[in-house]
Amino acid sequence: MKHLFTIFIALYALSSFAQKALPADVIKNIETRINNGYSPSIAIGIIDKDGPQYYLFGTKTAGGQPVNEHTIYEIGSISKTFTGILLAQAILDGQVKADDPAQKHLPSSVKLPTQDGKQVTLGHLSDHTSALARMPSNFNPKDPANPYADYTVEQMYTFLNGYTLPRDIGSKYEYSNLAQGLLGHILSLKAGSSYEALMLSNIATPLGMKETKITFDEKMKQNLAMGYSQGMQVANWDIPTLAGAGAIRSSVHDMLIYLQANMGLKKSKLYPAMQLSHQARHDKVGGGTRVGLGWHISKGAEGDVIWHNGGTGGYRTFAGFVQETGKGVVVLTNSAKGADDLGFYLLNSAAKLMEVKKSALVELKKQLDAQGAEAAWKLYENLKKDAINGFDEDEFNTTGYTYLEGGNTKAALALFKINVLEHPKSSNAYDSYGEALMKDGQKEAAIENYKKSLELNPGNTNATDMLAKMGVGEGVKVFPVEESVLESYVGVYELAPNFTITMTRKGSQLFGQATGQGQFELFAKSATEFFLKVVEAQVTFTSKDGKVDSMTLFQGGQVMPGKRIK
Repeated sequence: MKHLFTIFIALYALSSFAQKALPADVIKNIETRINNGYSPSIAIGIIDKDGPQYYLFGTKTAGGQPVNEHTIYEIGSISKTFTGILLAQAILDGQVKADDPAQKHLPSSVKLPTQDGKQVTLGHLSDHTSALARMPSNFNPKDPANPYADYTVEQMYTFLNGYTLPRDIGSKYEYSNLAQGLLGHILSLKAGSSYEALMLSNIATPLGMKETKITFDEKMKQNLAMGYSQGMQVANWDIPTLAGAGAIRSSVHDMLIYLQANMGLKKSKLYPAMQLSHQARHDKVGGGTRVGLGWHISKGAEGDVIWHNGGTGGYRTFAGFVQETGKGVVVLTNSAKGADDLGFYLLNSAAKLMEVKKSALVELKKQLDAQGAEAAWKLYENLKKDAINGFDEDEFNTTGYTYLEGGNTKAALALFKINVLEHPKSSNAYDSYGEALMKDGQKEAAIENYKKSLELNPGNTNATDMLAKMGVGEGVKVFPVEESVLESYVGVYELAPNFTITMTRKGSQLFGQATGQGQFELFAKSATEFFLKVVEAQVTFTSKDGKVDSMTLFQGGQVMPGKRIK
């Protein structure tokens, strides 16, 4: 890991009442996350009838100034709830209808795709049932560090004009940044202004949210928490064309005002529009989760949790509330590691906190830099004996490549080898190790690891290409599975509270869809083992008494079992 995040804990109470304490297990969990490099900071806000409460941990940069309630974060896809409220307000004002064809509000040069004579409506765009892709296929950023910055309205129009919908409109839920971005674009066209100006005039300014904007002002720049991914500082994201999908920046102070208004604890002319945005439009997500205008609605022990999360290159965020308890929670982090579990845990007594382990990489990297690969290997043999140490696959992989690209091949080989030993079912771990071995001139060992990578994930085209370069032919092999067997896997599997994967079948093809995400194909390497091509992941199914009762997802070094609930 490139940086060690030092912990700084501060508790603020801006109201006249005594600050309520966070649960001790939450404080301990957050301290462990920050001490182990999960994030430089975690800012939590809680709103209820007693007013705002702030719980602020960590620093704006690694080892830098402590965060406060005015520190700025990118809130990512929480922006979609702002877009939903803007749509709801336009509906109540009589400017548009939820059932309006989106085509009606676009220039004549743009022809939105239709399906069997049915048109995509504004409501479909907002509730993720438009059948539009998650992202447009002509999205090819010049700068991967700031990927949305150069995507233009003209490119979006070109994609829409040539796109064919893959299924019936309204038939399924598929999370779509494109659809939400298009909705924000349509609403701004209708208003004759930019999306930012529309959001400011209708939401941020009336509510007094002075720290909520898309374009940084000088004060926001000074108060910005810089984003981090894999321990390294990363660029902020600029999202001009698809702004309604995730471009907003804000603070925990302002986001509590936002939740306060959504819950009706703060009087606002926006409240009827906010209430409309909370109304469930469908339950096609699976696992009991429903979707309103932008918002997701999940069942909790004390009542429905109305929520959304967000993520950009170096930030992960959560905002949600339970109307029945009158409690709202905001979680903002400047890290690519999610913290949704903190938000759900504080809102839903049935939710669980993620187990946080001490990162073994921190100590190993110190040893690598000070004494070299051999000393680090001896340290690893001691560290692996201790169950409190975590060996995060992505962290090891990223740091391994940092060494490899920096010319320290021996250090890279040590980390990649550890990754293979700790994650023996990860195709990507073997692929990375193979690359380092090849760079080190160890051809036979490289071939062996690339073959193992392909065995675990036959869809790994990189391994296929690398083997071909070394004169070894290995094709992508897909195991034939009878449709009756595939049908036995169809159902809903719960991997965590508020997170399910729904399996469906179309002919001889099995599909999966996780909560809040798009549909993906699964390919068989045996009758019970499947792999994905869109991401590095595998799935296995398990039967009990002749019936499929669970599945297990292997991804990013994590093993996530899920019980079949439907």
